[in-house]
Amino acid sequence: MKNGFTTTILHSDLEAPIEHDSVHKPMHIAVAYGYEDARELARVFKGEAAGYAYGRQGNPTTAALESKVTKMEQGVASACFSTGMGAIASMFIALLKKGDHVVSTSFLFGNTNSLFGTLNNLGCDISFVDATDAANVERALTPATRMVFVETIANPRTQVADLARIGELCARRGLLYVVDNTMTSPYLYLPKRDQASLVVNSLTKYIGGHGNALGGAVTDTGLYDWTKYPNIYDNYKNAKKEMWGIQQIRKKGLRDVGATLAAEPAHRIAVGAETLALRMERACVNALALANFFESHPKVTRVYYPGLENHPEHARAKRWFKHYGALMSIELAQGNEGIDCFEFLNRLQLVISSSHLGDNRTLAIPIAQTIFWEMGAARRAEMGIAESLIRLSIGIEDTDDLIGDFKQALDAK
Repeated sequence: MKNGFTTTILHSDLEAPIEHDSVHKPMHIAVAYGYEDARELARVFKGEAAGYAYGRQGNPTTAALESKVTKMEQGVASACFSTGMGAIASMFIALLKKGDHVVSTSFLFGNTNSLFGTLNNLGCDISFVDATDAANVERALTPATRMVFVETIANPRTQVADLARIGELCARRGLLYVVDNTMTSPYLYLPKRDQASLVVNSLTKYIGGHGNALGGAVTDTGLYDWTKYPNIYDNYKNAKKEMWGIQQIRKKGLRDVGATLAAEPAHRIAVGAETLALRMERACVNALALANFFESHPKVTRVYYPGLENHPEHARAKRWFKHYGALMSIELAQGNEGIDCFEFLNRLQLVISSSHLGDNRTLAIPIAQTIFWEMGAARRAEMGIAESLIRLSIGIEDTDDLIGDFKQALDAK
């Protein structure tokens, strides 16, 4: 019998016997693992046998979470990391070499943008394009292109990438197609349906959901033919061919970067993941109601949310996503009739000023003055980041309470 999304995640741990008949996979905090037969230890190190060799490369608690994430994304395997950026950095380091070329969406999370700058300094060529049109991606391809990287919904302006057509392009050209699914989560969207090769999730955000644990994951969807990827090391070809990529990410990326997800945050994320669908349903309902409220308020000049019919990619989001997500941004009116973004934020009573997103609580942050500040004014202008832009991560509070809080903050004299 095929179960639904929430049932599958709730009962994931119970597919195999758990110590002491526990319902949840317990925390395993050991760093070292001993073997009576030293030959078995060697086989585990070589990847010839299942097991744990050293805590830096995983533990049973993290493995249980990886199983949950793999089921969510309907993939073949996942590797977990201490943060979402740890996952992205480990993947890049494991799979790219000097001289490789990557095509990336230009509507990019600030830290990922910074990481691409580091990769460029190390000899990888990066092209940034408007990924809302697959034709822009195709024009940027070169013989050295190894990977195309996109985000589902951009943070903070909510542009929606041309996910399906980019997937078709990458499949046709034999390119690795990496989709960051953090803003949608595997509940709202499955990148595998649009031929993604690898899926990235910041587990800190919607999957964990409670703002109490950092984590990240890379999932192999099983669609990419790793025998055609030129950067697989011979050492990692001892597994099944469909596992070459994720094994290299784990053995090379996780080991070299050291971004290990510890047992305690892995356990917190695994428990939080059980209510992902329930939380996303509520947060998305709140987000759409707030978007409609902001659109009609005179002190809000722009609302960026895919659920609004005037959003450039509204039809695309309606077709691909179960809901429109819980992230939005607004631009406040300026001038005599306007409102200072800091004064507005300080008036909010329920909504919390915070750099986080994907929490049960609604969070707000001024973008230009914080997480995009290091980019500089010129780069912000290129990305359409106005000085009055405020990003909102909508939570699961009662809808009327959220609308009331934003209304009093906007209307205050």
